[in-house]
Amino acid sequence: MPPESLLDDTQAEKQEVKGYFETTGFERWNRIYSDTDEVNKVQRNIRIGHQKTVDQVLSWIKESGELSNVSFCDAGCGVGSLSLPLAEMGAGSIDASDISEAMAQEAERRARDVDLDMAKLNFFASDLESLSGSFHTVCCLDVFIHYPQQPAEEMVKHLCSLTEQRLIVSFAPYTPLLALLKGIGQLFPGPSKTTRAYTLREAGIVQAAESCGFKLVRRSLNKAPFYFSRLVEFQRV
Repeated sequence: MPPESLLDDTQAEKQEVKGYFETTGFERWNRIYSDTDEVNKVQRNIRIGHQKTVDQVLSWIKESGELSNVSFCDAGCGVGSLSLPLAEMGAGSIDASDISEAMAQEAERRARDVDLDMAKLNFFASDLESLSGSFHTVCCLDVFIHYPQQPAEEMVKHLCSLTEQRLIVSFAPYTPLLALLKGIGQLFPGPSKTTRAYTLREAGIVQAAESCGFKLVRRSLNKAPFYFSRLVEFQRV
């Protein structure tokens, strides 16, 4: 269990993240995760990088075969970048949540706009800590950027408790170069960005999953300028 002071810091930062993605952050990231031209060069590159990660996950999932009986949890769904194509691929059911109610509502709006089967989709606002239930596959993409190392490892364990078979997560990997870029403020630029961005040591993430009875089965590194994401898939042993 993390020290009480660390839990307090994490809770305060979570509220900061929530506030950001309900206001300025929602406006910015809704533009990034769309096809509008109203983005700058950095935002466009982040869009490209994030899409690489989503496409890789969809490829891995597609390789597993029939999806009509598979339940998914999209933890930190944003505006539905993963949930919507999963639904189009024929996923059995998808519970998609985001800490920002504005994000979850936008994801649902996008799903309705393309006439997806809403009986199989459930969009709602929730932080990761409050998620419950049991799902064949749990995905958590580009959310751990808001978690320092120890809380991120604890979150991996929590997500494992929701996972029946497969857990897929992505995070900004710690490297000396990324640490340097982050230190001089070039990794996640933006004058109005108010949330901190964390890089994580992969060994700790893997050990957390292994302690819950999962094994690492594959990994990839997706990157674009200003975007670095280590993607890993775990399966229950």
